[in-house]
Amino acid sequence: MIVLKSRAEIEKMAAAGRMVAEILVGLREMVAPGVTLAQLDAYAERETLKRKAKPAFKGYSGFPFSLCCSVNEQVVHGFATQRALVEGDIVSLDFGVLHNGFYGDSAITVPVGKVSDAAARLIKATEESLYRAIEVADTAHRLSDIAHAVQSHVEARGFSVVRDFVGHGIGKELHEGPQIPNFGAPGKGPKLKSGMVLAIEPMINEKGYDVKVLEDGWTAVTVDGGLSAHFEHTVAITDNGPLILTKI
Repeated sequence: MIVLKSRAEIEKMAAAGRMVAEILVGLREMVAPGVTLAQLDAYAERETLKRKAKPAFKGYSGFPFSLCCSVNEQVVHGFATQRALVEGDIVSLDFGVLHNGFYGDSAITVPVGKVSDAAARLIKATEESLYRAIEVADTAHRLSDIAHAVQSHVEARGFSVVRDFVGHGIGKELHEGPQIPNFGAPGKGPKLKSGMVLAIEPMINEKGYDVKVLEDGWTAVTVDGGLSAHFEHTVAITDNGPLILTKI
């Protein structure tokens, strides 16, 4: 179901989005060898509560943490354990808040110290693909144009697009319609309309696109052990083009 937001609702979502962006900036600055995932999670929760908001993920369908921390071959929904980051890791940080009845959701992938050339290229291509997708998030395009923008960018650089997880609409619910795959032919699906708010989130693998979920029921990893990167923004479709709500 596509939910169209009023200008007032989008302004409320922008306030939630700014909180997410601010907290992710702090998390990015914290990432270093020796820092634990639990420390990152504690920071995210503390900063959220300080802003009189609620962590969007904690308790969602039973998820036990405020922050999704996915390291190296972990794709999404990684647990914020006592695992300490080490030089050369990459860590994807997916975070959201609920504020004044509306959600904001965003993700970044951060290198830990000096990383391999392959890891750096993967992070760069994934982030670039997000912005390529946002460029076509306007009323002149269709839903699959977003997907095609991601896929064409990363596959041209030798990477693959995760099929099992997709982006989504967002608003008063964390996950609303429509689903937003990161792969597919252009020119398909519904026209994008002013008032739609989308969580666009490329999840890109170094090698093959196949993933599996671990016994914890949440953590998704690459089947072949290759690295994975994840970037996400909450984006409003407006008459004047895309508006990124999770950006300072």
